[in-house]
Amino acid sequence: MTTSDPQARRAGPARPGEPVAIVGIAALDPGALDDVVVDVARFGIPPLQARSMNRMQLLMLEAARRCLADAGHPDRPLPAERTDVLTGLCFALDRQHANALRVELPRYAREVERAATAAGADPDSAARAADELRGTLARRLGGSPHDRVGEMASTIPARIAAAFKLRGRTLAVESAEATSFVALAQAVRQLRTEVSDAALVLAGQRRESPYVARALAAKLHGEPVFGTSRRPGAVRPPGGGPPGAERPPGAVGTPALPLTEGVGAVLLKRLSDAVRDGDRVYATILDCTLRHDPRPGCFRPSRSAALRRRTADDSLRAAGVDADSVQYVEAVESAIGSGVDAGGAPVGGGRPVGGVVRGAGDGRAFAHAGLAALVKVASALHARRYPGPEGACAVSAGACTGVPWTAGVRAGVPRRAVIHGASLTGTFCHLVLEEPPVVPPGRPGAAPTGPAGRAPAPGRAGRALPWRPRRAVPVAVVGLGGRFAGAENAAGFWRVVQSGRTRIAPVPDSVLDRDLYHSPGALSLTHTYTDRGGHVPVPAEAPEDPAVLPPRYAVLDDAQRLALTVAAELFAPWGTRGRPTGRGVVAVGGTLGPARERRAHTGLFLSGLDDTVTGLAALAGLSALQRKKLLERLRERTGPSGPATGADRGGDSDALAPALLDGCLASGVAALLANEYGLDAVPLAVEAACASSLAALDIAVGELRSGTADYAVAGGVELACSVRDMVLCSALGLLSHSTNAPFDAAADGFTPGDGCGLFLLKRYDDAVRDGDPVHGVIRAVGASNDAKSLIAPDVDGQVRAMQRAFAQVDFEPCTVDYLEAHGTGTKVGDRVEIAAAARLYAGGPRAEPLRIGSAKSFFGHTFAAAGSAGLLRTLLALRAATLPPNTALHTLNPALGLAAIPAEILTRAAPWTRPPGRPRRAAVSSFGTGGINYHVLVEEHREDHYDRDDHYDRYDRYDRYDHYDVREERA
Repeated sequence: MTTSDPQARRAGPARPGEPVAIVGIAALDPGALDDVVVDVARFGIPPLQARSMNRMQLLMLEAARRCLADAGHPDRPLPAERTDVLTGLCFALDRQHANALRVELPRYAREVERAATAAGADPDSAARAADELRGTLARRLGGSPHDRVGEMASTIPARIAAAFKLRGRTLAVESAEATSFVALAQAVRQLRTEVSDAALVLAGQRRESPYVARALAAKLHGEPVFGTSRRPGAVRPPGGGPPGAERPPGAVGTPALPLTEGVGAVLLKRLSDAVRDGDRVYATILDCTLRHDPRPGCFRPSRSAALRRRTADDSLRAAGVDADSVQYVEAVESAIGSGVDAGGAPVGGGRPVGGVVRGAGDGRAFAHAGLAALVKVASALHARRYPGPEGACAVSAGACTGVPWTAGVRAGVPRRAVIHGASLTGTFCHLVLEEPPVVPPGRPGAAPTGPAGRAPAPGRAGRALPWRPRRAVPVAVVGLGGRFAGAENAAGFWRVVQSGRTRIAPVPDSVLDRDLYHSPGALSLTHTYTDRGGHVPVPAEAPEDPAVLPPRYAVLDDAQRLALTVAAELFAPWGTRGRPTGRGVVAVGGTLGPARERRAHTGLFLSGLDDTVTGLAALAGLSALQRKKLLERLRERTGPSGPATGADRGGDSDALAPALLDGCLASGVAALLANEYGLDAVPLAVEAACASSLAALDIAVGELRSGTADYAVAGGVELACSVRDMVLCSALGLLSHSTNAPFDAAADGFTPGDGCGLFLLKRYDDAVRDGDPVHGVIRAVGASNDAKSLIAPDVDGQVRAMQRAFAQVDFEPCTVDYLEAHGTGTKVGDRVEIAAAARLYAGGPRAEPLRIGSAKSFFGHTFAAAGSAGLLRTLLALRAATLPPNTALHTLNPALGLAAIPAEILTRAAPWTRPPGRPRRAAVSSFGTGGINYHVLVEEHREDHYDRDDHYDRYDRYDRYDHYDVREERA
């Protein structure tokens, strides 16, 4: 047994606040993304899977290859065991839209048949027309069993990790136009805290759907996507509409506001490591600061000039540089403008740009906006030429077209630049960049002074660096809430667990049209062989607190509505006055392609099929009047308010057009919570497949430990009981033909479930000081990627995540009492998970067997919310001092080999006796498609147990993180 990470840690002392070096860059030409040819064989991708991949996945694979090649790999060494891959994406991807359309097609074809019959076609002709339409569109849309895996945003970083054998963290994030900045901030933090040794950060944006462009314009102009009337609440920039806004052919009402396309990548390392390794350094990142202005109502950029200045001041102080040493400012405003003069984007101290050179990024690039600006400015610093007026820096040529950037502001001061960004959800972002230091010949291992933790470099203000603890700071769970099948809240969740009875049942007819989609025993691309799931009805009305107006609530995505209800439970014990203050983060796991956007795109697509329908050969005998009648009937049934399809056109679009885009943002869940509850907390969405909740938890814990946040909201939400997910998962044979039965000899797959779980976190010291209720203590979070198969689980990868968790604590695996397993109920998955657990948890003096269980036996597999369900179950079990049972376990699978640990799976709840001299301990695992692995270690709260001087190093707050509250500034 071993509990150490197999990758040796770097030599030398840790240097908190150390600059991060940009050692590799790639940028795909935004004007030719469709022309980029990607050799999938180069990346070891089977042809069958290649046909199911979204286009962005191919582009990012190519960008990753070029970035690593630019940094000298594979010829130069890369710390693959500890290299993270982070991707930034906004809005649903092309394959998600194609799959949604393909699943919706049978329902639409049925309506065509009915409309044709009503218009006067004979039944045989109408039936042949429906078949003809299905065949035509099926060929156009394509399809394979791998569509569900190929469409996922988190498959992109996982595929990159597998292609280049990178075994660190892999995840995708989204935060509207702040997406790139959020990804960069995470990478910088992971490097500075030595959780990682390198980070490959990619961001990309494509025009995947015309609906997004129209919804974006609707927010800007206040016009409905499918109407002509102007509505209040829109953001109106000076000078009217944006340049280049066009009305697509056949569009009605709002002109589209097209997104700016682009894909880019950067490879990051600590500067001292880059210097040691002799890497070429384009530029260094001295700081990346994000602040949020919570404004209830429709998402719109912050108008707070004071917070904008404060963000710049905080960032420059953290970087240890004077404002007057900055020579270039790149402003990346929100796609819809901010209402604050972009020309006044501060350098710091409230000083306007004035005499420094100023450039402008493109907020319409959304996910790619920040990274595009970073590549541009880093290339300029490396070339020592200001970016040209067109903003072009030829990365491949290593030069920019602007005037020479001869020197810093004065002798001995490096060239410096800042990038300032803003998002429509209310976040400000600020990056401080500096040219790389000159390393004297013959001293390749010399680390620079100043930000590396020694004497300040010339022109850099002396600063106290944040002190990083040598051991992981415990994090307290001070609030929790959840809603899963048969459980409206956390208390109901625990009652279900104690009952020992599953809540998996046939899903309602409103979810699954059995006549169209249910085919027991069949394995097909168009049907599901099961009709069972852990269904959760989406709340029809918003909770009383916070007060969200009904028109806006109507256009929110279902995941946003469910999360808002769970958040009401989370914050209810705190009351209005007791809500968290200071700086925070809201990280919510979910899918980066909200169902609302997919349905709206489907509705838009179907509304344009009039010519296709009337041109069907089977309907050639209809008169012009009959064709007109057919289309009228079809629109009645399938239009925005029609009852016949799962598509829509954005809900009550005429009532609140500016809010339509809000339902298209995956980060809209987190932004909704931050804004409606008035939290000064940066919102982001996290996708790491079925490990998304624990990936979000990992981010939250990291922000707390680094001092960037004083509190965090983390969790996950997904509604997997949908006809789309059931059909796509059935096509790959992932679903059980009966019910979710983890660890049972008859287990044959998982059953989908809906759910949401949210947790409020604080540093343990702070929670005890403030007298907060502590439901449990998170001691460690370990993460890894298999870097092997996208589908098959891997023992080594799971073990690696467990090892990394135990490297953060002062106790051994044999002292863990309970393991809340991922436990999907697939034969291979269950066997691999127990085998991995045996590698870590077997051995050592164990007084009692390790108890193992899985929440999925009660609630189904809730995908992105699975880790939240597991953590919620574990925390409630700790609080109740009760070992939770499994259900649906009739015959234990003998191939699991539990005796080797030893371990047992309980089928009835049992008392959880506290071991002598230590608290009760548990672990929670989540493993996601793409080889994504997370392992969390949790303890019960015992005030007499935590002698902080012995168990961990006290965290000293850095003065940068003072308690400035934007609500006070606005008041």
